[in-house]
Amino acid sequence: MAPVIGITTYGRNEKRFDTKYYNDFYTIPADYVDAVRRAGGVPVLLPPGEPNWERWLEVIDGLIISGGSDIEPHQYNGNSEHPNLTSHDPPRDETELALAKSVLEKIDTPSLFICRGMQVVNVAAGGSLHEHIPDIQPEDIHRGADGGWAIQEVGVESDSALRNVMEVETAVPYSGHHQAIKNVGEGLTVSSKAPDGIIEALERKDHPYFIAVQWHPEKSAGEDESQQKLFDKLVQAAKENKNEK
Repeated sequence: MAPVIGITTYGRNEKRFDTKYYNDFYTIPADYVDAVRRAGGVPVLLPPGEPNWERWLEVIDGLIISGGSDIEPHQYNGNSEHPNLTSHDPPRDETELALAKSVLEKIDTPSLFICRGMQVVNVAAGGSLHEHIPDIQPEDIHRGADGGWAIQEVGVESDSALRNVMEVETAVPYSGHHQAIKNVGEGLTVSSKAPDGIIEALERKDHPYFIAVQWHPEKSAGEDESQQKLFDKLVQAAKENKNEK
């Protein structure tokens, strides 16, 4: 049986759609689903606000916490009045932080954390965030001029699980974040940085598969083998996890 990979979705009001028939949506970019399917996994969407989220971990064999809007700063003792914060989704924060804490504690669910997902797991581990990269860097290389995608180079630490997975010294993925890791959470190790020193990846050494990236591998995984490998190895680890169970 193919392993089931849970993917967290946007909050019900996080993305708006032009239709008169419905007001609220739980969505995710199709690129996440495509990458998991190419890897041989079965994607299942996990909408926030689930009161029995613990049951998810009984069903899924691997987890992806996806990108999205900012975490509420009170979750990491940040500045809730910062003028450049995006909208917040408290149910999503609550659900994803709970999932991340569970994965950190139980150390048995292969997991991939993407963009916001990396920030979520860092906060879950007791870390903090910079609310806005332009506050600490003279030039923001992590977003395009329109606030959207940028293509930037990131270095990969030679002794990291990330290097073993991606099998490259440097990668050139899509990026689109305005926040960054400030203090690294307990038990997490930095495995990649951008040329400006911003942390681009975190991992956990004592875990079967625990990788967090600040960029968006799903965006280029169809053309960039190094990015698809993040999903391939997740599904492989999830399959092994499933067999052990």
